Amino acid sequence: MKLQQIVPIILVSAVTSVGSMWAYNKYVGKETYIYSNSDSNRIPSNYAGFFDGAPGAPSDFSEAAGTAIPATVHIKTKATRTASNNLPKRSPLFDLFGFDWDEGMAPRSQPQMASGSGAIISEDGFIVTNNHVVDGADEITVTMSDKKTFKARLIGSDPSSDLAVLKIEAKGLPFLLYGNSDDVKVGQWVLAIGYPLNLETTVTAGIVSAKSRTLEINRRQSRTPIESFIQTDAAVNPGNSGGPLVNTAGHMIGINSAIASPTGSYAGYSFTIPVNMVKKIVADLMKFGTVQRAYLGINYAPDNLSEEVKKQEGIKVGDGVYVMDVTKDGAAAASGIKKGDFITRINNVPVKSGAEMVGQIATYRPGDKVKIGYRREGKELVSEVTLRNSSGTTEIVKTSVLDKLGADLATIDTKLAKEMGIRGGVIVKSIDENGIFSKTRMEEGFVIMKVNGRDVTTVEQFRSEMEKAGTSVTLDGMYPGYEGVFRYPMKIAE
Repeated sequence: MKLQQIVPIILVSAVTSVGSMWAYNKYVGKETYIYSNSDSNRIPSNYAGFFDGAPGAPSDFSEAAGTAIPATVHIKTKATRTASNNLPKRSPLFDLFGFDWDEGMAPRSQPQMASGSGAIISEDGFIVTNNHVVDGADEITVTMSDKKTFKARLIGSDPSSDLAVLKIEAKGLPFLLYGNSDDVKVGQWVLAIGYPLNLETTVTAGIVSAKSRTLEINRRQSRTPIESFIQTDAAVNPGNSGGPLVNTAGHMIGINSAIASPTGSYAGYSFTIPVNMVKKIVADLMKFGTVQRAYLGINYAPDNLSEEVKKQEGIKVGDGVYVMDVTKDGAAAASGIKKGDFITRINNVPVKSGAEMVGQIATYRPGDKVKIGYRREGKELVSEVTLRNSSGTTEIVKTSVLDKLGADLATIDTKLAKEMGIRGGVIVKSIDENGIFSKTRMEEGFVIMKVNGRDVTTVEQFRSEMEKAGTSVTLDGMYPGYEGVFRYPMKIAE
Protein backbone atom coordinates (compact mmCIF):
# COMPACT_ATOMS: atom_id res chain seq x y z
CA MET A 1 0.00 0.00 0.00
CA LYS A 2 1.32 3.43 -0.95
CA LEU A 3 2.18 6.10 1.61
CA GLN A 4 -0.50 8.41 0.17
CA GLN A 5 -3.15 5.79 1.08
CA ILE A 6 -1.80 4.97 4.58
CA VAL A 7 -1.65 8.56 5.89
CA PRO A 8 -5.43 9.30 5.50
CA ILE A 9 -6.30 6.01 7.20
CA ILE A 10 -4.11 6.86 10.20
CA LEU A 11 -5.62 10.35 10.49
CA VAL A 12 -9.20 9.04 10.39
CA SER A 13 -8.40 6.43 13.11
CA ALA A 14 -6.82 9.03 15.37
CA VAL A 15 -9.74 11.44 15.06
CA THR A 16 -12.21 8.62 15.77
CA SER A 17 -10.32 7.51 18.91
CA VAL A 18 -10.09 11.02 20.32
CA GLY A 19 -13.78 11.62 19.64
CA SER A 20 -14.77 8.36 21.36
CA MET A 21 -12.71 9.16 24.46
CA TRP A 22 -14.21 12.68 24.65
CA ALA A 23 -17.77 11.29 24.38
CA TYR A 24 -17.11 8.61 27.03
CA ASN A 25 -15.68 11.09 29.54
CA LYS A 26 -18.54 13.52 28.97
CA TYR A 27 -21.49 11.12 29.13
CA VAL A 28 -20.28 7.99 30.93
CA GLY A 29 -17.01 8.47 32.78
CA LYS A 30 -18.40 11.18 35.07
CA GLU A 31 -21.49 9.23 36.12
CA THR A 32 -22.71 10.10 39.62
CA TYR A 33 -23.64 7.21 41.92
CA ILE A 34 -26.74 7.67 44.05
CA TYR A 35 -27.18 5.25 46.91
CA SER A 36 -29.43 4.78 49.87
CA ASN A 37 -27.89 4.21 53.25
CA SER A 38 -28.90 2.07 56.20
CA ASP A 39 -27.03 4.17 58.79
CA SER A 40 -27.71 7.91 58.69
CA ASN A 41 -26.04 8.53 55.29
CA ARG A 42 -22.64 7.39 56.52
CA ILE A 43 -20.39 5.33 54.28
CA PRO A 44 -18.84 2.38 56.15
CA SER A 45 -15.15 1.64 55.86
CA ASN A 46 -15.78 -1.50 53.84
CA TYR A 47 -17.03 0.69 50.95
CA ALA A 48 -13.91 2.88 50.89
CA GLY A 49 -12.83 3.42 47.28
CA PHE A 50 -15.72 1.43 45.86
CA PHE A 51 -17.43 4.45 44.28
CA ASP A 52 -14.23 6.05 42.93
CA GLY A 53 -14.77 4.47 39.55
CA ALA A 54 -17.33 2.54 37.57
CA PRO A 55 -18.28 -0.87 38.95
CA GLY A 56 -16.36 -3.84 37.62
CA ALA A 57 -17.50 -5.68 34.54
CA PRO A 58 -20.28 -8.26 35.05
CA SER A 59 -17.67 -11.04 35.06
CA ASP A 60 -15.72 -9.49 37.94
CA PHE A 61 -17.48 -9.48 41.34
CA SER A 62 -14.41 -8.93 43.51
CA GLU A 63 -15.26 -5.35 44.56
CA ALA A 64 -18.87 -6.19 45.48
CA ALA A 65 -17.73 -9.28 47.40
CA GLY A 66 -15.01 -7.29 49.15
CA THR A 67 -17.52 -4.78 50.50
CA ALA A 68 -20.04 -7.41 51.65
CA ILE A 69 -17.75 -9.93 53.35
CA PRO A 70 -16.69 -7.70 56.31
CA ALA A 71 -20.35 -6.91 57.04
CA THR A 72 -21.52 -10.55 56.95
CA VAL A 73 -21.33 -12.44 60.24
CA HIS A 74 -21.46 -16.03 61.41
CA ILE A 75 -24.23 -16.62 63.97
CA LYS A 76 -24.06 -19.57 66.35
CA THR A 77 -26.83 -20.40 68.81
CA LYS A 78 -27.27 -22.70 71.76
CA ALA A 79 -30.62 -23.79 73.12
CA THR A 80 -31.52 -26.19 75.90
CA ARG A 81 -34.36 -28.53 75.12
CA THR A 82 -36.00 -30.86 77.61
CA ALA A 83 -36.53 -34.36 76.28
CA SER A 84 -39.88 -35.55 77.56
CA ASN A 85 -42.39 -38.31 77.01
CA ASN A 86 -44.86 -35.84 75.43
CA LEU A 87 -47.52 -36.86 77.96
CA PRO A 88 -48.99 -34.99 80.92
CA LYS A 89 -47.12 -35.68 84.13
CA ARG A 90 -49.83 -37.94 85.55
CA SER A 91 -50.16 -40.27 82.58
CA PRO A 92 -52.40 -43.36 82.23
CA LEU A 93 -49.24 -45.43 82.83
CA PHE A 94 -49.51 -44.50 86.51
CA ASP A 95 -52.70 -46.54 86.78
CA LEU A 96 -51.20 -49.47 84.84
CA PHE A 97 -47.82 -49.75 86.52
CA GLY A 98 -48.28 -47.92 89.81
CA PHE A 99 -45.54 -45.36 89.35
CA ASP A 100 -45.28 -41.83 88.05
CA TRP A 101 -43.67 -41.75 84.61
CA ASP A 102 -41.43 -38.82 85.62
CA GLU A 103 -40.02 -40.78 88.55
CA GLY A 104 -39.01 -43.69 86.35
CA MET A 105 -37.86 -41.75 83.29
CA ALA A 106 -36.83 -38.22 84.23
CA PRO A 107 -36.52 -35.68 81.40
CA ARG A 108 -33.01 -34.63 80.47
CA SER A 109 -31.79 -31.24 79.34
CA GLN A 110 -30.05 -31.56 75.98
CA PRO A 111 -28.12 -28.61 74.53
CA GLN A 112 -28.79 -28.04 70.84
CA MET A 113 -26.39 -26.11 68.62
CA ALA A 114 -27.24 -24.35 65.36
CA SER A 115 -25.68 -21.78 63.07
CA GLY A 116 -26.54 -19.33 60.33
CA SER A 117 -25.48 -15.98 58.93
CA GLY A 118 -26.39 -12.34 59.40
CA ALA A 119 -25.86 -8.90 57.87
CA ILE A 120 -24.62 -5.88 59.84
CA ILE A 121 -26.82 -2.87 59.05
CA SER A 122 -25.32 -0.17 61.31
CA GLU A 123 -21.91 0.83 62.60
CA ASP A 124 -23.05 0.34 66.20
CA GLY A 125 -23.89 -3.34 65.86
CA PHE A 126 -27.45 -3.96 64.68
CA ILE A 127 -27.69 -7.18 62.70
CA VAL A 128 -30.52 -8.63 60.61
CA THR A 129 -30.95 -12.39 60.17
CA ASN A 130 -33.69 -15.00 59.84
CA ASN A 131 -36.08 -15.70 62.69
CA HIS A 132 -35.54 -19.43 62.24
CA VAL A 133 -31.79 -18.97 62.82
CA VAL A 134 -32.23 -17.60 66.36
CA ASP A 135 -35.70 -18.84 67.35
CA GLY A 136 -35.67 -20.44 70.79
CA ALA A 137 -31.98 -19.69 71.37
CA ASP A 138 -30.77 -19.28 74.94
CA GLU A 139 -27.37 -18.01 73.81
CA ILE A 140 -26.38 -16.20 70.58
CA THR A 141 -22.78 -15.68 69.48
CA VAL A 142 -21.71 -13.54 66.51
CA THR A 143 -18.33 -13.96 64.80
CA MET A 144 -16.99 -11.41 62.31
CA SER A 145 -14.96 -12.26 59.21
CA ASP A 146 -11.85 -11.09 61.12
CA LYS A 147 -12.59 -13.67 63.86
CA LYS A 148 -13.75 -11.14 66.47
CA THR A 149 -16.54 -12.66 68.56
CA PHE A 150 -19.42 -11.01 70.41
CA LYS A 151 -22.38 -12.08 72.51
CA ALA A 152 -25.62 -10.90 70.88
CA ARG A 153 -29.05 -10.15 72.26
CA LEU A 154 -32.33 -10.47 70.41
CA ILE A 155 -34.02 -7.11 69.79
CA GLY A 156 -37.12 -8.50 68.10
CA SER A 157 -38.34 -11.10 65.65
CA ASP A 158 -41.15 -11.59 63.13
CA PRO A 159 -42.01 -15.22 62.33
CA SER A 160 -44.46 -14.11 59.61
CA SER A 161 -41.64 -12.79 57.43
CA ASP A 162 -38.89 -14.93 59.03
CA LEU A 163 -36.80 -11.94 60.10
CA ALA A 164 -35.05 -11.05 63.36
CA VAL A 165 -32.86 -8.21 64.63
CA LEU A 166 -29.85 -8.74 66.91
CA LYS A 167 -27.54 -6.29 68.69
CA ILE A 168 -23.89 -6.60 69.60
CA GLU A 169 -21.99 -4.03 71.67
CA ALA A 170 -19.44 -2.58 69.26
CA LYS A 171 -18.65 0.63 67.40
CA GLY A 172 -17.19 1.52 64.02
CA LEU A 173 -18.32 -1.68 62.36
CA PRO A 174 -18.52 -2.18 58.60
CA PHE A 175 -22.13 -2.42 57.46
CA LEU A 176 -24.14 -3.01 54.30
CA LEU A 177 -25.96 -0.31 52.37
CA TYR A 178 -29.59 -0.96 51.48
CA GLY A 179 -30.48 -1.29 47.82
CA ASN A 180 -33.94 -1.16 46.27
CA SER A 181 -35.53 -4.55 45.60
CA ASP A 182 -38.21 -2.97 43.39
CA ASP A 183 -35.41 -2.21 40.92
CA VAL A 184 -34.15 -5.81 40.86
CA LYS A 185 -34.61 -7.37 37.43
CA VAL A 186 -34.82 -10.99 36.35
CA GLY A 187 -31.50 -11.94 34.78
CA GLN A 188 -29.24 -9.58 36.74
CA TRP A 189 -26.17 -10.88 38.54
CA VAL A 190 -26.29 -11.26 42.33
CA LEU A 191 -24.00 -12.59 45.08
CA ALA A 192 -24.96 -14.63 48.14
CA ILE A 193 -22.63 -14.25 51.13
CA GLY A 194 -22.68 -16.38 54.26
CA TYR A 195 -21.26 -19.24 56.29
CA PRO A 196 -22.72 -22.42 54.74
CA LEU A 197 -22.05 -25.83 56.26
CA ASN A 198 -19.93 -24.16 59.01
CA LEU A 199 -17.36 -23.05 56.43
CA GLU A 200 -15.61 -19.69 56.57
CA THR A 201 -17.08 -16.74 54.67
CA THR A 202 -18.29 -18.01 51.31
CA VAL A 203 -19.40 -16.05 48.23
CA THR A 204 -21.48 -17.57 45.43
CA ALA A 205 -22.81 -15.90 42.29
CA GLY A 206 -25.92 -16.38 40.23
CA ILE A 207 -28.71 -14.49 38.56
CA VAL A 208 -32.18 -13.45 39.65
CA SER A 209 -34.37 -16.15 38.13
CA ALA A 210 -37.79 -14.91 39.33
CA LYS A 211 -39.48 -12.41 41.64
CA SER A 212 -42.46 -12.49 44.00
CA ARG A 213 -42.36 -16.22 44.73
CA THR A 214 -44.64 -17.72 47.39
CA LEU A 215 -43.64 -21.05 48.98
CA GLU A 216 -45.86 -21.19 52.10
CA ILE A 217 -42.79 -22.15 54.16
CA ASN A 218 -43.36 -19.38 56.70
CA ARG A 219 -46.69 -20.99 57.57
CA ARG A 220 -44.65 -23.48 59.60
CA GLN A 221 -43.83 -20.73 62.12
CA SER A 222 -46.71 -18.27 61.67
CA ARG A 223 -50.45 -18.29 61.06
CA THR A 224 -50.08 -15.11 59.01
CA PRO A 225 -47.14 -15.75 56.67
CA ILE A 226 -45.80 -12.92 54.49
CA GLU A 227 -43.89 -14.12 51.43
CA SER A 228 -42.75 -12.46 48.21
CA PHE A 229 -39.32 -14.00 47.62
CA ILE A 230 -36.66 -13.12 45.08
CA GLN A 231 -35.60 -16.41 43.48
CA THR A 232 -31.97 -16.88 42.42
CA ASP A 233 -29.68 -19.67 41.30
CA ALA A 234 -26.82 -18.51 43.51
CA ALA A 235 -25.72 -21.57 45.52
CA VAL A 236 -27.13 -21.43 49.06
CA ASN A 237 -26.80 -24.20 51.65
CA PRO A 238 -27.71 -24.70 55.33
CA GLY A 239 -25.84 -21.98 57.22
CA ASN A 240 -26.46 -19.33 54.54
CA SER A 241 -29.79 -18.48 56.17
CA GLY A 242 -29.86 -14.87 57.31
CA GLY A 243 -26.96 -13.80 55.11
CA PRO A 244 -27.20 -11.00 52.53
CA LEU A 245 -27.86 -11.14 48.81
CA VAL A 246 -26.07 -8.21 47.14
CA ASN A 247 -25.98 -6.77 43.65
CA THR A 248 -22.82 -5.96 41.68
CA ALA A 249 -22.84 -2.44 43.15
CA GLY A 250 -22.39 -3.98 46.61
CA HIS A 251 -25.87 -3.02 47.85
CA MET A 252 -27.90 -5.48 49.88
CA ILE A 253 -31.07 -6.41 48.00
CA GLY A 254 -32.32 -9.13 50.34
CA ILE A 255 -31.79 -11.64 53.14
CA ASN A 256 -31.34 -15.27 52.09
CA SER A 257 -34.01 -17.41 53.71
CA ALA A 258 -34.69 -20.75 52.04
CA ILE A 259 -33.72 -23.27 49.39
CA ALA A 260 -35.81 -25.52 47.17
CA SER A 261 -34.33 -28.97 47.58
CA PRO A 262 -35.44 -32.60 47.92
CA THR A 263 -32.29 -33.34 49.95
CA GLY A 264 -31.93 -30.31 52.25
CA SER A 265 -28.88 -29.06 50.37
CA TYR A 266 -28.59 -26.80 47.34
CA ALA A 267 -30.33 -28.19 44.28
CA GLY A 268 -30.63 -25.22 41.98
CA TYR A 269 -32.74 -22.46 43.53
CA SER A 270 -32.64 -20.26 46.61
CA PHE A 271 -35.08 -17.69 47.94
CA THR A 272 -34.45 -14.25 49.40
CA ILE A 273 -36.60 -11.80 51.38
CA PRO A 274 -36.63 -8.50 49.41
CA VAL A 275 -34.72 -5.69 51.09
CA ASN A 276 -37.61 -3.22 50.86
CA MET A 277 -39.62 -5.57 53.09
CA VAL A 278 -36.56 -6.11 55.32
CA LYS A 279 -36.06 -2.34 55.83
CA LYS A 280 -39.62 -1.78 56.97
CA ILE A 281 -39.83 -4.80 59.28
CA VAL A 282 -36.43 -4.11 60.85
CA ALA A 283 -37.43 -0.49 61.49
CA ASP A 284 -40.69 -1.64 63.12
CA LEU A 285 -38.91 -4.13 65.38
CA MET A 286 -36.37 -1.55 66.49
CA LYS A 287 -38.90 1.24 67.06
CA PHE A 288 -42.06 -0.55 68.25
CA GLY A 289 -40.88 -4.02 69.32
CA THR A 290 -43.39 -5.62 66.96
CA VAL A 291 -44.24 -5.34 63.28
CA GLN A 292 -46.91 -2.80 62.31
CA ARG A 293 -48.70 -4.88 59.69
CA ALA A 294 -50.82 -3.00 57.15
CA TYR A 295 -53.86 -4.54 55.48
CA LEU A 296 -55.68 -3.56 52.31
CA GLY A 297 -58.81 -5.44 53.39
CA ILE A 298 -59.54 -7.72 50.45
CA ASN A 299 -59.77 -11.41 49.67
CA TYR A 300 -58.04 -12.15 46.38
CA ALA A 301 -57.83 -15.11 44.04
CA PRO A 302 -54.73 -17.30 44.60
CA ASP A 303 -52.20 -17.19 41.77
CA ASN A 304 -52.17 -20.96 41.19
CA LEU A 305 -55.88 -21.55 40.57
CA SER A 306 -56.69 -23.71 37.57
CA GLU A 307 -58.89 -22.39 34.79
CA GLU A 308 -61.53 -24.92 35.81
CA VAL A 309 -61.69 -23.62 39.39
CA LYS A 310 -61.75 -20.03 38.17
CA LYS A 311 -64.73 -20.88 36.00
CA GLN A 312 -66.52 -22.65 38.86
CA GLU A 313 -65.93 -19.74 41.27
CA GLY A 314 -66.82 -17.12 38.72
CA ILE A 315 -63.33 -15.60 38.83
CA LYS A 316 -62.62 -13.44 35.81
CA VAL A 317 -59.34 -13.68 33.93
CA GLY A 318 -57.31 -10.52 33.39
CA ASP A 319 -54.16 -8.62 34.28
CA GLY A 320 -53.75 -7.81 37.95
CA VAL A 321 -55.06 -9.26 41.20
CA TYR A 322 -58.72 -10.26 41.11
CA VAL A 323 -60.72 -9.02 44.12
CA MET A 324 -62.96 -11.86 45.28
CA ASP A 325 -64.38 -9.89 48.20
CA VAL A 326 -63.73 -6.80 50.32
CA THR A 327 -63.68 -6.76 54.11
CA LYS A 328 -66.53 -4.77 55.59
CA ASP A 329 -65.21 -1.52 57.09
CA GLY A 330 -61.77 -2.35 55.63
CA ALA A 331 -59.41 0.05 53.86
CA ALA A 332 -60.34 -1.09 50.34
CA ALA A 333 -64.08 -0.89 50.98
CA ALA A 334 -63.73 2.63 52.38
CA SER A 335 -61.97 3.76 49.18
CA GLY A 336 -64.57 2.30 46.82
CA ILE A 337 -62.80 -0.85 45.66
CA LYS A 338 -65.33 -3.62 44.97
CA LYS A 339 -65.59 -7.32 44.27
CA GLY A 340 -64.67 -8.02 40.65
CA ASP A 341 -62.04 -5.27 40.37
CA PHE A 342 -58.51 -6.06 39.19
CA ILE A 343 -55.79 -4.35 41.26
CA THR A 344 -52.96 -3.44 38.89
CA ARG A 345 -50.76 -0.91 40.71
CA ILE A 346 -49.74 0.13 44.22
CA ASN A 347 -48.17 3.60 44.30
CA ASN A 348 -47.38 3.24 40.58
CA VAL A 349 -45.60 -0.10 41.07
CA PRO A 350 -47.22 -2.71 38.76
CA VAL A 351 -48.63 -5.83 40.46
CA LYS A 352 -49.69 -8.87 38.47
CA SER A 353 -49.99 -11.46 41.23
CA GLY A 354 -51.10 -11.80 44.82
CA ALA A 355 -47.48 -12.30 45.92
CA GLU A 356 -46.42 -9.03 44.28
CA MET A 357 -49.29 -7.20 45.94
CA VAL A 358 -48.50 -8.69 49.37
CA GLY A 359 -44.83 -7.78 48.95
CA GLN A 360 -45.72 -4.16 48.23
CA ILE A 361 -48.28 -3.78 51.06
CA ALA A 362 -45.74 -5.32 53.49
CA THR A 363 -43.53 -2.24 53.05
CA TYR A 364 -46.18 0.08 54.53
CA ARG A 365 -47.68 0.69 57.98
CA PRO A 366 -51.26 1.21 59.12
CA GLY A 367 -52.15 4.84 58.52
CA ASP A 368 -50.01 5.13 55.38
CA LYS A 369 -51.85 6.43 52.31
CA VAL A 370 -51.23 4.56 49.07
CA LYS A 371 -52.63 5.01 45.58
CA ILE A 372 -54.27 1.82 44.33
CA GLY A 373 -54.69 1.48 40.58
CA TYR A 374 -57.39 -0.94 39.48
CA ARG A 375 -59.44 -1.90 36.45
CA ARG A 376 -63.24 -2.09 36.54
CA GLU A 377 -65.21 -3.10 33.46
CA GLY A 378 -62.34 -2.04 31.22
CA LYS A 379 -61.85 1.36 32.86
CA GLU A 380 -58.64 2.33 34.63
CA LEU A 381 -59.33 3.85 38.06
CA VAL A 382 -57.18 5.12 40.94
CA SER A 383 -58.19 5.44 44.61
CA GLU A 384 -56.23 6.74 47.57
CA VAL A 385 -56.41 4.13 50.33
CA THR A 386 -55.49 4.61 53.99
CA LEU A 387 -54.16 1.22 55.12
CA ARG A 388 -55.38 -0.24 58.41
CA ASN A 389 -54.20 -2.80 60.96
CA SER A 390 -55.82 -6.16 61.67
CA SER A 391 -58.27 -4.49 64.05
CA GLY A 392 -59.48 -2.12 61.36
CA THR A 393 -57.82 0.98 62.80
CA THR A 394 -54.70 2.99 62.04
CA GLU A 395 -53.34 2.93 65.59
CA ILE A 396 -49.92 1.58 66.54
CA VAL A 397 -50.14 -2.04 67.68
CA LYS A 398 -48.13 -2.82 70.80
CA THR A 399 -46.60 -6.24 71.32
CA SER A 400 -48.42 -8.46 73.81
CA VAL A 401 -46.87 -11.06 76.03
CA LEU A 402 -49.58 -13.44 74.87
CA ASP A 403 -48.25 -13.16 71.32
CA LYS A 404 -44.95 -14.62 72.50
CA LEU A 405 -46.56 -17.70 74.04
CA GLY A 406 -47.49 -19.23 70.68
CA ALA A 407 -50.82 -20.68 71.77
CA ASP A 408 -54.54 -20.43 71.13
CA LEU A 409 -56.16 -19.66 74.47
CA ALA A 410 -59.79 -19.54 75.61
CA THR A 411 -61.75 -19.18 78.85
CA ILE A 412 -63.04 -22.66 79.73
CA ASP A 413 -66.80 -23.13 79.63
CA THR A 414 -68.86 -23.53 82.77
CA LYS A 415 -69.57 -27.20 82.13
CA LEU A 416 -65.91 -28.21 81.91
CA ALA A 417 -65.02 -26.10 84.96
CA LYS A 418 -67.74 -27.89 86.95
CA GLU A 419 -66.51 -31.33 85.83
CA MET A 420 -62.96 -30.42 86.95
CA GLY A 421 -64.19 -28.93 90.23
CA ILE A 422 -62.69 -25.50 89.63
CA ARG A 423 -64.12 -21.97 89.45
CA GLY A 424 -62.65 -21.28 86.03
CA GLY A 425 -59.42 -21.11 84.08
CA VAL A 426 -57.79 -20.67 80.67
CA ILE A 427 -57.59 -23.69 78.40
CA VAL A 428 -54.69 -24.12 75.96
CA LYS A 429 -56.49 -25.15 72.77
CA SER A 430 -53.38 -25.46 70.58
CA ILE A 431 -49.62 -24.82 70.77
CA ASP A 432 -47.52 -23.49 67.89
CA GLU A 433 -44.16 -25.07 67.15
CA ASN A 434 -42.13 -21.92 67.84
CA GLY A 435 -43.81 -20.17 70.79
CA ILE A 436 -42.66 -20.16 74.41
CA PHE A 437 -45.15 -22.87 75.36
CA SER A 438 -43.56 -25.23 72.82
CA LYS A 439 -40.29 -25.01 74.78
CA THR A 440 -41.96 -26.50 77.86
CA ARG A 441 -43.55 -29.91 78.44
CA MET A 442 -47.02 -28.41 78.35
CA GLU A 443 -49.62 -30.23 76.25
CA GLU A 444 -52.74 -29.04 74.49
CA GLY A 445 -55.76 -29.20 76.78
CA PHE A 446 -53.90 -27.85 79.81
CA VAL A 447 -56.08 -25.55 81.95
CA ILE A 448 -54.15 -22.62 83.47
CA MET A 449 -55.42 -21.75 86.97
CA LYS A 450 -52.61 -19.63 88.47
CA VAL A 451 -49.90 -17.23 87.24
CA ASN A 452 -47.10 -16.90 89.82
CA GLY A 453 -49.54 -18.08 92.48
CA ARG A 454 -52.36 -15.65 91.55
CA ASP A 455 -55.71 -17.09 90.46
CA VAL A 456 -56.91 -16.57 86.88
CA THR A 457 -60.34 -17.65 85.64
CA THR A 458 -60.54 -15.83 82.27
CA VAL A 459 -58.25 -14.94 79.37
CA GLU A 460 -58.50 -11.28 80.36
CA GLN A 461 -57.27 -12.04 83.90
CA PHE A 462 -54.53 -14.25 82.49
CA ARG A 463 -53.33 -11.44 80.18
CA SER A 464 -53.31 -8.95 83.06
CA GLU A 465 -51.30 -11.23 85.35
CA MET A 466 -48.83 -12.13 82.58
CA GLU A 467 -48.16 -8.46 81.86
CA LYS A 468 -47.33 -7.92 85.54
CA ALA A 469 -45.31 -11.11 85.93
CA GLY A 470 -42.00 -9.94 84.46
CA THR A 471 -39.49 -12.26 82.81
CA SER A 472 -39.86 -15.25 85.15
CA VAL A 473 -43.29 -16.94 85.17
CA THR A 474 -44.70 -20.10 86.72
CA LEU A 475 -48.04 -21.45 85.54
CA ASP A 476 -50.09 -23.89 87.63
CA GLY A 477 -53.05 -25.85 86.31
CA MET A 478 -54.71 -29.17 85.55
CA TYR A 479 -55.42 -31.53 82.68
CA PRO A 480 -59.04 -32.68 82.26
CA GLY A 481 -59.20 -36.36 83.18
CA TYR A 482 -55.91 -36.38 85.11
CA GLU A 483 -55.26 -35.94 88.81
CA GLY A 484 -53.12 -33.35 90.50
CA VAL A 485 -51.80 -29.90 89.74
CA PHE A 486 -49.03 -29.43 87.18
CA ARG A 487 -46.46 -26.63 87.20
CA TYR A 488 -44.60 -25.10 84.24
CA PRO A 489 -41.86 -22.51 84.91
CA MET A 490 -40.73 -20.44 81.92
CA LYS A 491 -38.71 -17.41 80.92
CA ILE A 492 -40.27 -14.51 79.01
CA ALA A 493 -37.85 -12.41 76.96
CA GLU A 494 -37.87 -8.68 77.70
